[in-house]
Amino acid sequence: MDKLGITWIELLEQTLSFSFVLFVLWKLAYRPIFNMLEARREKIAEGVANADKIKVELAKTEAARQKILADAGDLANKIIAEARAAAARVQEVETQKAVTAAEQILIKAREAAGQERAATLAALKREVGRLVVQTSMTVTGKLLTPVDQNRLAEETQKQIA
Repeated sequence: MDKLGITWIELLEQTLSFSFVLFVLWKLAYRPIFNMLEARREKIAEGVANADKIKVELAKTEAARQKILADAGDLANKIIAEARAAAARVQEVETQKAVTAAEQILIKAREAAGQERAATLAALKREVGRLVVQTSMTVTGKLLTPVDQNRLAEETQKQIA
């Protein structure tokens, strides 16, 4: 080693000096850096695990949301169908009421028309009887007694009816 220019004392001094510098660097620089890198590595792994959990929860939430929306749509369709059926029933009942009311109006109108017709016929018969009596009085030239007038009016009414 002497031929290479290396002495044992200098080699030992440099080895001790290098070891001391390495020890100081290890304690003061490398260990904190390695600890910090390890902490970051753990945080990243934890973040990735949380991201996976969040993806799973998001998928579950989305599936639940879709199910709720589908159920709500089905319920809405059911409610609409029930409302339409109820509206049809109400419409049928109201139509029946309207038909019944119209029939009652027609019956009353027919009764009123019949009564009016009967009253008009009675008035016409009286008027025809009066005209027959007056014509008879004019043709015969004599005054008819109330008995004659009633008899002529009754005969005329029988013939008209």
